[in-house]
Amino acid sequence: MSLLDKFKDEFVDIVEWTDDTRDTIVWRFPRHDNEIKNGARLTVRESQTAVFVNEGQIADVFTPGMYTLETANLPILSTLKGWKHGFESPFKAEVYFVSTRQFTDLKWGTKNPVMMRDPEFGAVRLRAFGAFAARVTDPALLLRELVGTDPQFRTDEVHEYLRQNIVSRLGTALASANIPVLDLAAHQGELGDTLAATLTAELEPDLGIAIPHFVIENISLPPEVEEALDKRTSMGIVGNLDQYTKFQAAEALEAAAENPGSGAATVLGMGLGQLAGQTVAGATAPAAQPAPPARPAPAAAAPPPLPGAVQWFLGVDGAQSGPFDDAGLAGQVSSGALTPATLVWREGMAGWQEASTVPDVARHLGATPPPLPPRS
Repeated sequence: MSLLDKFKDEFVDIVEWTDDTRDTIVWRFPRHDNEIKNGARLTVRESQTAVFVNEGQIADVFTPGMYTLETANLPILSTLKGWKHGFESPFKAEVYFVSTRQFTDLKWGTKNPVMMRDPEFGAVRLRAFGAFAARVTDPALLLRELVGTDPQFRTDEVHEYLRQNIVSRLGTALASANIPVLDLAAHQGELGDTLAATLTAELEPDLGIAIPHFVIENISLPPEVEEALDKRTSMGIVGNLDQYTKFQAAEALEAAAENPGSGAATVLGMGLGQLAGQTVAGATAPAAQPAPPARPAPAAAAPPPLPGAVQWFLGVDGAQSGPFDDAGLAGQVSSGALTPATLVWREGMAGWQEASTVPDVARHLGATPPPLPPRS
């Protein structure tokens, strides 16, 4: 290489950045000790911004387009250099290319549960995760506050800081939304928009970064709470537990019948058969004879009455006696056990009544001759 070629290589003619990564936010043009040639071409592509830094101070910012670097388009740098009448010699300046596209591959999640108060479950712990997009809105501010002299500033260098801001605002957003836990899934989009606006309002003035999109993929309860909810849902699906138990018994009986050789099937079949027999017997049994009101003490057990006969019960001195048919009532009158004041009852009566007020009993009282008068 000739001395002329070597001297020529020390001047930069083209300043540009073709990004072949998906996570680089800021990239410093590798000028090293070379000087940028007067009249060099600067190419700033869409979704890029070029920032010129001279001696540690931001000089000029270029938006997308193609530029020929001259005094006319380097007003601040020209002022710093003192080029009042233009310049023809090369100059030294650091050029930082800042990507202004959306970085959409950023994930977030809660390392620790977020506490909130629910109107139905009380205090609950929630975990959540999702994704968000970040975009640089003020390249100069970003360089001053975060990048510094970093030659290649990537998303992982700011990702954790953004995630911490997200988690710190998540609890406030959930609490202020006043949405029950079971309805959070229906409002995830609304909550995401709210968090995106809140984070942008806080980060943009300080760092020059906006959060244009925020996605909540899932909000979950602790495993033990989800298990309890699953049981509650299962009970609602089952409905009538008695019918469900009978259905399970029938299913088990059918399964046992298909495998008659197993001992378990025999035992299960016997038990379920007995249960089924008791169920059928209870369903086909006749209705029990209604018992009289429990005012007097119950009498000793007696044979069932003959069909069609009216059965009467007497209450004498707080004790119940009977049942008696018509002939029995007459005998009780003769013995003096049945008097007009004696309490009587039969099926169909609302309660015990005195014998003199019941026509079917009072006729027996009149048919009995009065006692003989005493001898003189």
